[in-house]
Amino acid sequence: MDLPIGRPNSARAGAPTSFGPASVDLVLFDLDGTLVDSAPDLAGALNDLRAELSLAAVPYERLRPRVGTGARGMLGAGLDVHPGDEAFETLRERFLNLYEQRMTRLTRPFDAVQRLLGGLERKGLRWGIVTNKAERFALPLVAALGLDLRAAAVVAGDTTPHAKPHPAPLLEAARRAGVLPVRCVYVGDDLRDVQAGRAAGMSTVAAAWGYLGEGEPIERWEADLVLHAPEGLLQWLDRD
Repeated sequence: MDLPIGRPNSARAGAPTSFGPASVDLVLFDLDGTLVDSAPDLAGALNDLRAELSLAAVPYERLRPRVGTGARGMLGAGLDVHPGDEAFETLRERFLNLYEQRMTRLTRPFDAVQRLLGGLERKGLRWGIVTNKAERFALPLVAALGLDLRAAAVVAGDTTPHAKPHPAPLLEAARRAGVLPVRCVYVGDDLRDVQAGRAAGMSTVAAAWGYLGEGEPIERWEADLVLHAPEGLLQWLDRD
């Protein structure tokens, strides 16, 4: 079974003064790549768009690492179209419409995530979701997966005026749950998640089972903890 790797990193600037299982009242999660595997539907929407343009499908393996950067990443990887290009906004809107039509077709919680959430609930720990996905997509998806009624808070990319790596969405989730940020842990699979958690004064956990992107290696994100599998969080919380 995978075990936590990494170490407490509370010496970094802005870190909570206490990092450990006893200091946690609320666990906040990123959505795509952390709680759920949405890559099949996001990649599928991109290839649906390519089909409309009479282009061959892009291999899934090429698209999956870019899922964490949303429409921008999908269009860049699948069509070599980027913000500022003349066609970007038109293709972005069409991509999002195609994704909205199929976003619950193949998306499922990662293996072991349901057990993780159940384990947190049995411990009396509350959990929530903070994602950069717009409410237009995030709220219906979370509801379709049956997570909405269990979460203490669901905060999307446009719930507050700022998206991650700004700390505002994480602070809003803590506010909604009635928990001090210093008593929260944020779990995510992107460098922006760690940056947002640190800026919010929360402990941070990097989810190595997620998409991770194509930037800095996960060990360089300066998260307080790096976990290879969801079960690792429960193992860490079981520590004395």
